[in-house]
Amino acid sequence: MQHLSGVLDRIFTYARAETLNAIQLEQLFEEGNPPISDLSVNKLITRFNKQVDIALAQLKDTDEKTLTEFRGVGRKMLPSTVIGLLVHGAEHTMRHVGQLLVTLKILNSKNSSC
Repeated sequence: MQHLSGVLDRIFTYARAETLNAIQLEQLFEEGNPPISDLSVNKLITRFNKQVDIALAQLKDTDEKTLTEFRGVGRKMLPSTVIGLLVHGAEHTMRHVGQLLVTLKILNSKNSSC
Protein backbone atom coordinates (compact mmCIF):
# COMPACT_ATOMS: atom_id res chain seq x y z
CA MET A 1 0.00 0.00 0.00
CA GLN A 2 2.89 2.36 0.64
CA HIS A 3 4.18 1.71 -2.84
CA LEU A 4 0.77 2.19 -4.46
CA SER A 5 0.28 5.74 -3.26
CA GLY A 6 3.97 6.61 -3.51
CA VAL A 7 4.51 5.52 -7.09
CA LEU A 8 1.31 7.19 -8.26
CA ASP A 9 2.44 10.42 -6.62
CA ARG A 10 5.94 10.23 -8.11
CA ILE A 11 4.86 9.35 -11.65
CA PHE A 12 2.27 12.13 -11.74
CA THR A 13 4.86 14.55 -10.35
CA TYR A 14 7.15 13.73 -13.28
CA ALA A 15 4.19 14.17 -15.66
CA ARG A 16 3.88 17.76 -14.34
CA ALA A 17 7.61 18.25 -15.15
CA GLU A 18 8.42 18.60 -11.44
CA THR A 19 11.13 16.99 -9.36
CA LEU A 20 10.46 14.97 -6.23
CA ASN A 21 10.31 16.91 -2.97
CA ALA A 22 11.76 15.88 0.39
CA ILE A 23 8.55 14.19 1.55
CA GLN A 24 8.33 12.11 -1.63
CA LEU A 25 11.96 11.05 -1.28
CA GLU A 26 11.38 10.09 2.36
CA GLN A 27 8.32 8.02 1.39
CA LEU A 28 10.34 6.35 -1.38
CA PHE A 29 12.98 5.35 1.19
CA GLU A 30 10.30 4.04 3.56
CA GLU A 31 8.81 1.78 0.85
CA GLY A 32 11.75 -0.60 1.01
CA ASN A 33 12.20 -0.50 4.77
CA PRO A 34 10.22 -1.19 7.92
CA PRO A 35 7.82 1.71 8.62
CA ILE A 36 9.31 4.50 10.71
CA SER A 37 5.92 5.92 11.63
CA ASP A 38 2.66 4.24 12.63
CA LEU A 39 1.16 3.16 9.32
CA SER A 40 -2.08 1.34 10.00
CA VAL A 41 -4.07 -0.27 7.22
CA ASN A 42 -6.67 2.51 7.55
CA LYS A 43 -4.00 5.22 7.20
CA LEU A 44 -2.55 3.51 4.13
CA ILE A 45 -5.97 3.17 2.52
CA THR A 46 -6.76 6.82 3.27
CA ARG A 47 -3.42 7.90 1.82
CA PHE A 48 -3.99 5.83 -1.33
CA ASN A 49 -7.55 7.12 -1.81
CA LYS A 50 -6.32 10.70 -1.43
CA GLN A 51 -3.58 10.08 -4.00
CA VAL A 52 -6.09 8.62 -6.46
CA ASP A 53 -8.28 11.72 -6.05
CA ILE A 54 -5.25 13.95 -6.72
CA ALA A 55 -4.34 11.88 -9.79
CA LEU A 56 -7.87 12.04 -11.17
CA ALA A 57 -7.93 15.81 -10.74
CA GLN A 58 -4.60 16.06 -12.55
CA LEU A 59 -5.89 13.90 -15.40
CA LYS A 60 -8.95 16.12 -15.68
CA ASP A 61 -6.79 19.25 -15.80
CA THR A 62 -4.16 17.92 -18.21
CA ASP A 63 -4.23 19.79 -21.51
CA GLU A 64 -4.34 17.22 -24.30
CA LYS A 65 -1.91 19.38 -26.29
CA THR A 66 0.80 18.50 -23.73
CA LEU A 67 0.41 14.71 -23.94
CA THR A 68 3.35 14.18 -26.30
CA GLU A 69 5.69 16.59 -24.50
CA PHE A 70 8.98 15.24 -23.16
CA ARG A 71 9.23 14.50 -19.46
CA GLY A 72 12.41 13.42 -17.74
CA VAL A 73 12.11 10.77 -15.05
CA GLY A 74 14.35 10.64 -12.00
CA ARG A 75 17.83 12.02 -11.50
CA LYS A 76 18.96 10.53 -14.80
CA MET A 77 16.08 12.27 -16.61
CA LEU A 78 15.11 9.07 -18.43
CA PRO A 79 12.96 9.98 -21.43
CA SER A 80 9.20 9.75 -21.33
CA THR A 81 6.16 11.80 -22.29
CA VAL A 82 3.19 13.13 -20.36
CA ILE A 83 0.89 10.45 -21.77
CA GLY A 84 3.51 7.76 -21.22
CA LEU A 85 3.74 8.64 -17.54
CA LEU A 86 -0.01 8.95 -17.05
CA VAL A 87 -0.66 5.57 -18.68
CA HIS A 88 2.22 3.96 -16.78
CA GLY A 89 0.84 5.33 -13.51
CA ALA A 90 -2.56 3.79 -14.24
CA GLU A 91 -1.12 0.43 -15.38
CA HIS A 92 1.32 0.19 -12.49
CA THR A 93 -1.38 1.00 -9.95
CA MET A 94 -3.82 -1.52 -11.42
CA ARG A 95 -1.18 -4.26 -11.44
CA HIS A 96 -0.44 -3.75 -7.75
CA VAL A 97 -4.12 -3.47 -6.82
CA GLY A 98 -4.63 -6.81 -8.58
CA GLN A 99 -1.74 -8.35 -6.68
CA LEU A 100 -3.17 -7.02 -3.42
CA LEU A 101 -6.63 -8.42 -4.16
CA VAL A 102 -5.24 -11.88 -5.01
CA THR A 103 -3.14 -11.85 -1.84
CA LEU A 104 -6.16 -10.91 0.28
CA LYS A 105 -8.27 -13.62 -1.36
CA ILE A 106 -5.63 -16.25 -0.62
CA LEU A 107 -5.23 -15.09 2.98
CA ASN A 108 -9.00 -15.04 3.50
CA SER A 109 -9.41 -18.55 2.05
CA LYS A 110 -6.64 -19.89 4.32
CA ASN A 111 -8.23 -18.27 7.37
CA SER A 112 -11.69 -19.61 6.56
CA SER A 113 -10.37 -23.17 6.13
CA CYS A 114 -8.73 -23.20 9.58
